[in-house]
Order: sequence, then structure tokens, then C-alpha cells
Amino acid sequence: MKKSIIDFKDISRFFQVGTETVKAMREVSLRVYENEFVAIMGPSGSGKSTMMNILGCLDTPTSGSYFLNGQDVSKMTDNELAEVRNREIGFIFQTFNLLQRSTALENVMLPLVYAGVSKSERIRRAEETLKSVQLSDRMKHKPNELSGGQRQRVAVARALVNNPSIVLADEPTGNLDSKTSIEIMGLLEEIHKLGNTIIVVTHEEDIAMHAHRVIRMIDGRIESDEVNENIRVVKYYETSVSE
Repeated sequence: MKKSIIDFKDISRFFQVGTETVKAMREVSLRVYENEFVAIMGPSGSGKSTMMNILGCLDTPTSGSYFLNGQDVSKMTDNELAEVRNREIGFIFQTFNLLQRSTALENVMLPLVYAGVSKSERIRRAEETLKSVQLSDRMKHKPNELSGGQRQRVAVARALVNNPSIVLADEPTGNLDSKTSIEIMGLLEEIHKLGNTIIVVTHEEDIAMHAHRVIRMIDGRIESDEVNENIRVVKYYETSVSE
């Protein structure tokens, strides 16, 4: 029996905008299991970004409960949530969010600094993770010396270096051309094959088709939650990553 990683129970998130209450999420229940590859889709205003923020412990629900790896994180303080984020969740952002004055190696080491890992171990793990995304020859390069695809692969390595329970990718190909987008999705497929749980938030249908399960949101609710019968498969190491 597969282990449940994420368990949403009647999650709602309301925002007060002036005198109006915006109901961004409405009593959403959801379960994600270990080693699933899930895409969350929806138009602007559907609630998918709010869901991503709660999934990533960047926000807490107005009501309902969220169990992450069996731990109720829905009532945690900001400091407690920060610890959970660093330990349990690897983030991949559309805009890469790399430190511009730091090398690829230093960027990947950053989560390990917050985790209190020794310097020698930080270097070892960061080098190993960068090698796994085929960037062993770019470790000393800064972001402005890398292509868009290479910068995103640094971001992927940073997300993986702490061995998180979940890799949460927010529009991971939004700033990339179509060829590089396919390459990055192929890399996420390889990561999934190694046993990681992947959640991709996207508005692009062709990107969602790489996932094994597609959740569609509308008006703050889950409209559909279906197994993807037409998975788009990319063999990452057959794509060009030299750039």
C-alpha cells in the first residue's frame, strides 16, 4: 500500500479585499501518494496558485487541515512552516530564483546551509546533485553565465539537494523555449523514476501531459482529478543538454 504524502481535508482559503471576501479555495479534499507525478491545472483565478502556496507551506488555510507526511502543518507558526519547507519541500520556480552573485554550486548549497549541514558535506552533496543534472562543468558559473535551461537545471538541483518529500514546480517551463521546456520535463520524469513525488502547477496542457495524474481546478474547487492515459514521455538523456 502506497504511503500518503499529502492529505488535504476540506481546505478553504478566503482573502479579505476591502469589503469583499474572495473565496480562493472552497472545501478542497485531496490526497497525493508517495512517488506520484501530479499536474495541477486551471485558468487564472481558479485557485491553483493558492493551492500551490498551501501545498508548499507558504500559506495556511482559513479552515480545514493539511497533513504533510502525517504531520498537521495547517496550524503551524511561520517559523515552524519555514523548517518544514526546508526539510520536506523542494521548490522549482518559473523565474529560477537564483542568487545572481553566487555560483551554481553556492546556489545549490543554500538549502543545506539553512539545514545546518557541515560545509564539506554541503559541497559534496551539491556537487553530486549538479552532476545528476549534467552540470558538472558549470558548477563555478554564475547565473548570468548560464543559458535559461542551465539556470533551471541549477534550480532543479537546488530543489533536490535536501532529499525532499515533494518537488513542487510552479510553471517550471514558463520562461523557456519549447525545446528547453521538453528537456526540463524530461529531467523531471527522470527524477520521478528515482522515487520522488512531483507536483507541477501549470496552465499549459502539453506540460501537464507529462504527469501521470491531472487535477483541474475551477472557481476554487477541484473540477476533475483523473489518471492521464496519454502520458507524454521524454527520455531526458536523449535530449541535448549541452546548450
